[in-house]
Amino acid sequence: MSERAIVSNAREIDARAAQWIERRDFGDWSDADQAELDSWLAESVVHRVAFVRLDTGWRRAERLVALRPFKTAPVEARAPVRGMLIGIAAALAAAALLGVASTNYVSRPSERVYSTAIGGLETVKFADGSQIELNTDTVLRARMTSAERIVWVDKGEAYFQIKHDPARPFAVVAGGHRVTDIGTKFLVRRDTDRLEVALVEGRVRFGVAGSQLRPQSKMLTPGDDVVATAESIAISKKSAQELASKLAWRRGVLVFKDTALADAVRDLDRYNSEKLVVADPAVAGRTISGTIPTNDVEGFIRVVRGVLGLHVQNDGNEVVITR
Repeated sequence: MSERAIVSNAREIDARAAQWIERRDFGDWSDADQAELDSWLAESVVHRVAFVRLDTGWRRAERLVALRPFKTAPVEARAPVRGMLIGIAAALAAAALLGVASTNYVSRPSERVYSTAIGGLETVKFADGSQIELNTDTVLRARMTSAERIVWVDKGEAYFQIKHDPARPFAVVAGGHRVTDIGTKFLVRRDTDRLEVALVEGRVRFGVAGSQLRPQSKMLTPGDDVVATAESIAISKKSAQELASKLAWRRGVLVFKDTALADAVRDLDRYNSEKLVVADPAVAGRTISGTIPTNDVEGFIRVVRGVLGLHVQNDGNEVVITR
């Protein structure tokens, strides 16, 4: 492919990513829209990198928080927003023309993107002895230099095993919060509206991104599990067995213990393109226990049928569970 064709393709992908962000933040976003976006992101790592880069640039413009409450604004009122997104996309395309953009790097050469597809796992090892295990459908960026070590979790889940270096603290930024290690092992999971940090070993400081020394930051000890949303931050204590269950994906399995069916389905769906749907609210709260491979949808269906006695029907792109 010629250089001109590569740049043209990059511009098209960036423009498409801009359209997705505008629809998500300023339109009537639905589950169908989210499924369509997920499908586009799953098509190529280039799509995922372009979306993350543009979304990050948009957030850095500090307009998103101010504009999000006006999701029902008329189309003409959104024109400046569209213009800003297109401008950011154009800037990214220009970076591609200069040879900076690629599937592995974002706008700065020292910042590298790592990602996994749905159902994928990857381990990233760094020269300092630290390593990160990426779970399914995860995107993160890392800047590892002689002066700093910082990772941004843009989506998904990762397990960190960090070598302590007092001269270069290792920081993880996700969902507006910052985790700074003090020699440790910990789990970070970032969903659309929820961030979870579970400390397995060592110590970390959990606080607001860019403000880790503020009084509201907290030193976590092994077993601490933090769940942060836009409205609240809750800390609970987990046993070693509970933490092991949270990390069972590293062995390729999911562990359910009196887990609501809807939650179990939601977890299994993260690993598979064949989606399960609990269509009957009356059975969503039924509980399930056991260990199942992350890719064994058929095995899960057998349990739902045989143990819970529920009806399961393949309905095109979805497997629907009802009474």
